[in-house]
Amino acid sequence: MTQTKPQSPVLLVTSDGLGRYGFADGHPFGPDRQEAFLRELRRSRVYAQLRQLDPRIAERDELEAFHRREYVDLVIQKSAEGRGYLDVGDTPASKGIYEASSFVVGGTLQAVEEIMAGNVRRGFIPIGGLHHASRAHAAGFCVFNDCGVAIEQLRRRHGVRRVAYVDIDAHHGDGVFYAFESDPDVLFADIHEDGRYLYPGTGAAEETGVGEAVGTKLNLPLPPGATDVDFHREWRRVEDYLRATQPDFILLQCGADSLEGDPITHLAFSEEAHAHAAASVCRIADEIGHGRVLAMGGGGYNRQNLARAWTRVVEALVET
Repeated sequence: MTQTKPQSPVLLVTSDGLGRYGFADGHPFGPDRQEAFLRELRRSRVYAQLRQLDPRIAERDELEAFHRREYVDLVIQKSAEGRGYLDVGDTPASKGIYEASSFVVGGTLQAVEEIMAGNVRRGFIPIGGLHHASRAHAAGFCVFNDCGVAIEQLRRRHGVRRVAYVDIDAHHGDGVFYAFESDPDVLFADIHEDGRYLYPGTGAAEETGVGEAVGTKLNLPLPPGATDVDFHREWRRVEDYLRATQPDFILLQCGADSLEGDPITHLAFSEEAHAHAAASVCRIADEIGHGRVLAMGGGGYNRQNLARAWTRVVEALVET
């Protein structure tokens, strides 16, 4: 009788160092977000099944796979000084922010490496998905764009040709979108609050890529107050898009600021939308044949919301 090989575990990337990414003095992206999530996750039925990993700090050459050298220099300088901002006023240059940001990128890259090596099926990093940072500057609480670095490293280091980036954060993932706007092999699908009502003001449905990449990106803006009904309608388009494009790796940015009650956004999803999205991308990755999914926490500023939504994502990663 042939025995079925046990499935490899799902990876959870957390540490005290990773949790330090955040800003003090009442900033929405405070350093308490990871622990708020972990308190909820420890009560979950899947917690004991997870393989846990402490992240490493990303090397400078890894950061520069996506970010410009001059910008990395600026972050190092401002991190040592510990004052001012790295952008127009959203992202403080707090002391040690370079190291904390490098933990985020390093953790995301470790998860990618573990998935590509076949050591784990899927992964989740709660303090990840910093999708606003561009190649040359910080933005929207995001210093280094771990999503962008992961895409570059998947292609350069691992030879992955087609990477799908899927984003259900309330805010448009502009730092990823514009960095790869002309690249037809970076597939992009983003359900977000309409930019006419919310930062960063981008992500119109007409933005489908430029040059050779026209038609390879999918922006799905929703009006304020949109609910799970609206999410499911648009999510079917994401599923069709992924099945048609057949990506070799799927990144899921599952920001919980799209849940009802977030203090800085206006959508009204429940945590079930996040569970559905995570389960769906896992099924599609399995259908394609590789099963590779890395989910990243992204935004979310109501602590109860992010704890519930991210826990449901992890449960879907394990159980699907």
